[in-house]
Amino acid sequence: MSAEALVSIDLQGKLKHIATGKVRDVFEIDEETLLFVASDRISAYDVVMKNGIPQKGALLTAMSANWFTYLSTHLPTLRTHIVSFNLPSSLKTSLPASTITQLAPRSMLVRRHKIYPLESIVRGYITGSAWAEYKLSQTVHGIPLPAGLREGDKFPSPIWTPSTKAEQGDKDENISPARAAEIVGQAAADKIRDLSLTIYKLAAERALAAGIVLADTKFEFGEAGDGSGEVVLVDEVLTPDSSRFWPQESWEANLGGQQPSFDKQFLRDWLVGQGLKGKEGVEVPAEVVGKTAEKYRQAYEMITGEKWV
Repeated sequence: MSAEALVSIDLQGKLKHIATGKVRDVFEIDEETLLFVASDRISAYDVVMKNGIPQKGALLTAMSANWFTYLSTHLPTLRTHIVSFNLPSSLKTSLPASTITQLAPRSMLVRRHKIYPLESIVRGYITGSAWAEYKLSQTVHGIPLPAGLREGDKFPSPIWTPSTKAEQGDKDENISPARAAEIVGQAAADKIRDLSLTIYKLAAERALAAGIVLADTKFEFGEAGDGSGEVVLVDEVLTPDSSRFWPQESWEANLGGQQPSFDKQFLRDWLVGQGLKGKEGVEVPAEVVGKTAEKYRQAYEMITGEKWV
């Protein structure tokens, strides 16, 4: 696989382009099916960096595939948007072999759903924006919490802390569960909350068995569309892009301070240190690119038990 980062996805007009997200490009197969292609772009603080992380899109896709399989096995009633992790045959026969080589490991075919405008975040440990809010008001997303928590402490039980789902270029906004219910309706909010907590607990157990603390993660959901009122798990799931992964062996020793991590925290720290947090057009130096890629590979290999090549 190429050592160069793939930051732009070009299907040479073979499919209708629907959207470009921070990482993924979305194309239309037909009225019911979409093609998601994960680029090597990387974002931090809601801003996409100028350059990407080589192989990141392929790794995210492989990790999502592993998690979707795991979750479907352990939660047989779970509905997801996944159709397959293969390119449609029409593309395989109409694009150059070099393009297929780039696209194949980065692609997933998914069912089309109306997406709830929420980031469904579950936190098992206090860190990040939750810690910042707690220090000011002893709340997280407006939820009162006990006094005396340290940065990195485990909550007595995981909490659901939704945010708005912003368009590219805008920033997500942390909101209370009550506000989430106002946006999507109480029934949908309750289902999204319950399913998010169930998935988090299952994933956290698996991660911990592999030596990783799943500090927090975010999910996205869509409407089933068949009148059942069920919610469907969509987008990627439980990757270093959407989750905070910490080494379990050093978690306790680092309570009260920042935890080392297997995600984009290394990039976030560099941006803050350089005064570049939230700045557009940032080119990440090779050292930071390489360290971030290493952290992503470690998370993949520890959780899946598979060697990344």
